[in-house]
Amino acid sequence: MARSQEVSERRFRDYLDRLACAVGHVDRQEPLRAYVTGLSLPGERKSVEPMAARVDPRHVRARHQSMHHLVANAPWEDTAVLRVARDLVLEAMERHGAVAGWIVDDTGMPKKGRHSVGVTRQYCGVLGKQENCQVAVTLTLANEAVSVPAAYQLYLPHTWAEDVKRRRAAGVPEEVRFRTKWQIALEQIATLQQEELPPAPVIADAGYGVVTEFRAALSAKGIPYVVGVTGETTVWPPGVEPLPPARWRGRGRPPTRLRRTGRHHPLSITTLARALPSKAWRTVRWRQGTRGVMHSRFACLRVRAAHRDEGRHAPRPPEWLLIEWPSGESEPTKFWLSTLPTDLPVSQLVRLAKLRWRIERDYQELKDEVGLDHFEGRSWRGFHHHGSLCIAAYAFLAAERARLSPPEPLSFLRPARLPRGFKPRGAAGAA
Repeated sequence: MARSQEVSERRFRDYLDRLACAVGHVDRQEPLRAYVTGLSLPGERKSVEPMAARVDPRHVRARHQSMHHLVANAPWEDTAVLRVARDLVLEAMERHGAVAGWIVDDTGMPKKGRHSVGVTRQYCGVLGKQENCQVAVTLTLANEAVSVPAAYQLYLPHTWAEDVKRRRAAGVPEEVRFRTKWQIALEQIATLQQEELPPAPVIADAGYGVVTEFRAALSAKGIPYVVGVTGETTVWPPGVEPLPPARWRGRGRPPTRLRRTGRHHPLSITTLARALPSKAWRTVRWRQGTRGVMHSRFACLRVRAAHRDEGRHAPRPPEWLLIEWPSGESEPTKFWLSTLPTDLPVSQLVRLAKLRWRIERDYQELKDEVGLDHFEGRSWRGFHHHGSLCIAAYAFLAAERARLSPPEPLSFLRPARLPRGFKPRGAAGAA
């Protein structure tokens, strides 16, 4: 145990050195070491002042100032830090197999007030409702054992993107314009493709999967996907496709558009699922959970997506439709479309569809363990700097878990004793 802790501590120091090089100027390097250490240490609050007190209790004010400047003002590239974090986890991931999926998702961070960059009333996944929050879009590299966000960007709502005064106050770069979440995700995918990262299917929930343009863009890039959709999504059943263009009658332009009629039309996925025979369903197990092996009933069939295909000249290619209908439920509960190969075993398709649990765990630990949602600043730069350093801290913890079997607590990450009577400023949910 002691020996492994010594090795982990040495790896942590080496890792901090690599991160420090990524932020460039020597004046930023020591504050970075302190910031990532502060994020990694136990502690209820991971805003700057309490972290400064844990890292350097004898010089809280000076340490606070240097750490705050690093995050709020210093002009270093977030992508450089994320690249170091990503490479560390990919190295550890190799012990457990190749990258299985690129997971697209977003996470909300509740905020009070209206001055923090990107804050508006919008759907917040962590609360499950419309609420005042910031939302960040992420792209995560994952397999069953390890995962790490490789890209992280704030979603800037219309109200912010078009408000010159608020943009200027928050330091939003001039080149940043309104992008939907799925457009941000596509940009992140394109960037990582350019960096020649290990390719893998894109995995996303229905918030992205229902967007026809998102799926079409992935297919145009040659990227297979496994994406959630809703039961209201319409498809052409197996062996059925839109009617060909109407016969030309010799006048006007020849018809070129596909057709549907009252008797020949696509079905909602829910309607299709209800009509499937009992033999279409099979029980599939996909991973070991905390309460045993996780399993459910699934049906898998080849369909064609039907959304707005009346304006097309040719039917969309067939793809997999995966439907989950757990025993005891009155209705199917989850649905996915996938462009993975036709010879892929259903069990593998299910495992990929269910791989999203990795990002849910990542979000929880990024917030609970390293304080992703504890940032109290208001600027665009500060938001992304803090997020990148949180991911960097989390990456080391994830890599160590992947290396150590079973994982051991990193006992060298213990905070110094706080000054007597110290009470940090700031509170959760800052404006």
